[in-house]
Amino acid sequence: VQLQAFGGGLVQPGGFLRLSCVASGTIFSIPATGWYRQAPGKQRELVAAITIGSSGNYADSVKGRFTISRDNAKNTVYLQMNSLKPEDTAVYYCHALVRSQAVGVGINYWGQGTLVTVSS
Repeated sequence: VQLQAFGGGLVQPGGFLRLSCVASGTIFSIPATGWYRQAPGKQRELVAAITIGSSGNYADSVKGRFTISRDNAKNTVYLQMNSLKPEDTAVYYCHALVRSQAVGVGINYWGQGTLVTVSS
C-alpha cells in the first residue's frame, strides 16, 4: 500500500489550499485516516482525523478553519485549509490505517509529506 499526497505550496496569510492523499494497493477498507503536520523544530502533531461514518476530529488550532473529508470509493482523504496562518507552515503528512483483507488488524501507512508555506 502506498499513500501519495498532493496540494502543498506557497500561499499568503488568509488564503486557502486543499490537500489530497490517495491510497493505492491491496485495500479492503481504511477504518481511519487523517493528516499530521511537522513544523521545523517541532514534533509531528495531529491536524485532523476521520473514521468511516464520522465527521472528523480536529486539533484546537485548526477548528473552524480546516475541514477533513474522505471519498471511500477513491481511497482518498482531503484537507481543505482556509484562513491559513503563518503558524500553519509545516510539512503535512497523510496517514491511513489500512486493512488489506476482511479479517485481521490494520496496518498504519504514511504519505511522503507535502510542504505548506504560509507567508506574504
